Amino acid sequence: MGTFTIRPGEPGDADTLLRFFDEAVEWLVARGSAGQWGDQPWSGIPHRASRVADMTKEPGLRLAEVGGQPAGALIVQEQCPKHVPPAGERELYIGLLITSRRFTGHRVGARLLEYSLEEARKRGIGLVRVDCWAGGDGELQRYYEGQGFTPTVRFDVGGWIGQVFEQRP
Repeated sequence: MGTFTIRPGEPGDADTLLRFFDEAVEWLVARGSAGQWGDQPWSGIPHRASRVADMTKEPGLRLAEVGGQPAGALIVQEQCPKHVPPAGERELYIGLLITSRRFTGHRVGARLLEYSLEEARKRGIGLVRVDCWAGGDGELQRYYEGQGFTPTVRFDVGGWIGQVFEQRP
């Protein structure tokens, strides 16, 4: 494995993020989990490609690299999305966690989660939350639990059921 680094994201990373989403959709469809992000590559869906381009403007965007190659992305922010009930205290919310399928087994997602917990500590924030799709075989939910997160509330956005998780750094 090459050197692992995390750097700030920038608008020029849009194609990289879009590739991550396309890889993820292909993998999810192959597993029978198209309910998470659909069954078509995001690069071919204009409103989703635009949404990804907007993500690159987020000040909390970070890109993980392994051996200088993009391997994953994270967005952290100090407010939860509108579809998630507020925590009632200051929090660091993980608005995006995605990894390249090419780096499976390199702990890219785990390292990005560790980064978010450390970032919360640096900011004096005592709560980190993240949400994910609550459908499929539950593997994604088990992943967050395995990373030390505890499930809290569920939410429904137009039939897409999500699960919120939290961890106190």
